[in-house]
Amino acid sequence: MSLSQAILRHLPYLRRFARALSGSREGGDAYVLATLETLVADPDRVEADEDLRVALYRLFLDIWTSSPINAHTDHSGLAPAEEEGAKRNLEAISLQPRIAFLLHALEGFSLPEIASALGLPEARAAALIDAASAEIAGQLATDVLIIEDEPLIALDLRALVEELGHRVVAVARTHKEAVAAIAKTPPGLILADIQLADNSSGLEAVNEILGSVSTPVIFVTAYPERFLKGEPPEPAFLIAKPFSVDSLKAIISQALFFDRRSHVKGNDKHN
Repeated sequence: MSLSQAILRHLPYLRRFARALSGSREGGDAYVLATLETLVADPDRVEADEDLRVALYRLFLDIWTSSPINAHTDHSGLAPAEEEGAKRNLEAISLQPRIAFLLHALEGFSLPEIASALGLPEARAAALIDAASAEIAGQLATDVLIIEDEPLIALDLRALVEELGHRVVAVARTHKEAVAAIAKTPPGLILADIQLADNSSGLEAVNEILGSVSTPVIFVTAYPERFLKGEPPEPAFLIAKPFSVDSLKAIISQALFFDRRSHVKGNDKHN
């Protein structure tokens, strides 16, 4: 297998990681493109005997962190209002723990792989993951709408969301139910399946909802690679079935981190 073919296997997941880290499709894809261009210009950045996936993520992180603004948070592709929200949430999820937690929970990296990708000792990588868990637990609770047609998955999502301290305001099985639920209680976060019970599209339901309210959305699908091909429409936040508590924590924290209305618990004078 050629190097380019091997990279293609990892590319959809690197793009998912980049979007979760940067908070936008455009910003994440720009850094992935810069990573590929760097690799084309200097193939020796990846050693022949090392794990290609780890090397690819390490190169991406080297490029991402080389931009001074990313020492705080990445605002690439974000509107001013979104920048303001990200700044308000900066203390809720600090940078290095956030990266380590995403590698662990979203990408499924082992502790040695995380340490290698970050260029850190394993003990330090483990400490970063623990720190991220503590910071995420302290995030502001919000109202959540679940759009999911499979009852058992909906139950699991509800249990995990409530375990994280959020409140489920409704569970919708169809496009029509989802739109009706929004009219009753506008949520602070939406978890949506791609394919719904009435054969309608979760993407279409969310697009209609976002025409009247502004809220972060996380899509849930058993086939994430189908929606990470560089062709619109593409979700910025995506979680694969079956999902874990840690992966859900990671994605929810990222979605709320970049939500322009979110704020750090204890810093809002109105609470």
